[in-house]
Amino acid sequence: MDDAAPTTARAWRAVLERIETQLLEGVLSPGDRLPPERELAATLGVGRSSVREALRVLEVMGLIRTGTGSGPTSGAIIVATPRGGMAALLRLQVAAHGFPLDDVVRTRLVLEAAVVSALAADPDRSIETARDVADAMDAAALTPAEFLVLDAQLHLALADASGNVVIAAMMAGLRTSIESYVQDGAARIPDWDAAATRLRHEHRGILDAIDAGDPERARTLVEEHISGYYAQAALGGSS
Repeated sequence: MDDAAPTTARAWRAVLERIETQLLEGVLSPGDRLPPERELAATLGVGRSSVREALRVLEVMGLIRTGTGSGPTSGAIIVATPRGGMAALLRLQVAAHGFPLDDVVRTRLVLEAAVVSALAADPDRSIETARDVADAMDAAALTPAEFLVLDAQLHLALADASGNVVIAAMMAGLRTSIESYVQDGAARIPDWDAAATRLRHEHRGILDAIDAGDPERARTLVEEHISGYYAQAALGGSS
């Protein structure tokens, strides 16, 4: 009985390793359909339960989409959309204190500084979406929660504009993982209206520095912007 659990664990990992190898070798690509459970189980010499476990893991990771029934949307299809999986992983790790909040914030500082610097250095990049979000944040009736949702959208729009899909996925995951902390922090800011006014001004400054082609200023402003909010909201990550 004691040997069954490790054997089962090794079995579903074997399925993951086979699929990973086929992705690396180009045998499988986004849009391809995985073989049926029965075929995978027979090919790898594992039970169908192990195949199902591996497919559940891949779905959580955002690498496949599964559908029931028959037809073009049925079965497991490679989709390779890592944002959802990465966000879920980071959120769980932060919740379980596997990733300290301060470390997550410092990582966000590194990534966002790189994003705005790259955007400012590239005149062909468009930040129109980020400016549209900044305009939406000027609405006077926004609650703190609504304001912070738009704030997240603005920062993610900049990451998307960078053209680096890995950074964009990591940014989405990091931001999602600390969303509850960011929202809770707003309640600890005595004068939210003043804070929101400052945040709006800082956003405009960052966007203007990007449009002006000034990477150093954009980097400095985004670092001060992020660190300032976490310090004011007593969330850590301000150093």
